[in-house]
Amino acid sequence: MRASDRAYQRLRNEILEGTLAAGTLLGEVEQAERLGVSRTPLREALSRLTADGLADQTQGRGTVVSSVSLDDVDLLFELRLPLEVQAARLAAQRGDAERFTALAERFSQVEEALAAPDGAGREDQEARCYDLAEELDEAIAEAVDNSYLTGTLRGLRVHLVRVRRLARDEPARLVESAREHRTVCTAIASADGETAAAAMLIHLRRSLAYITDRSAASADGPKTRP
Repeated sequence: MRASDRAYQRLRNEILEGTLAAGTLLGEVEQAERLGVSRTPLREALSRLTADGLADQTQGRGTVVSSVSLDDVDLLFELRLPLEVQAARLAAQRGDAERFTALAERFSQVEEALAAPDGAGREDQEARCYDLAEELDEAIAEAVDNSYLTGTLRGLRVHLVRVRRLARDEPARLVESAREHRTVCTAIASADGETAAAAMLIHLRRSLAYITDRSAASADGPKTRP
């Protein structure tokens, strides 16, 4: 892997995970030393992050991690809903039923583990749930085989990951999300495009309602400094 690719992947992951918060200065000298690359590949990485919308070039400061807010969610979902629904519909028509059946089973296992009353290994299961959701996204993208559609969705999902982390999914919501993803997988595996589209729409609407409620609760809560 090229040095610029390594730097890009590392910085991208840190931004999505929240390790590098919005407004963090990505100084060339500091980041190059920290990541063990020279300044030329680092500049390439920063340019890619800027193109992704994860970083901004500012006058006087340089490159900083871009801002993200729960207030952005409505705008993101306005575009996400029709694209994700169409992707699910096409995946049902073009995808490998066995692959989505296997994913449905894995979501079922995560759902059961997350709902367990003892909560053993909950953090691992939460991470597994998020990883499975990303795997489902990739499976749908490969099934659809439309670079224009899936490319646009990948760009959207980057920002939605950051918004989701701000909303902080509660255990009960993760159980529901795993169940909804399982239903999407089962519908795609059945090769029924309209059922798959409906299942995806239900999941997205519930996700939007959850994030919106969390945003409202955060706005009404006590004001604290970050």
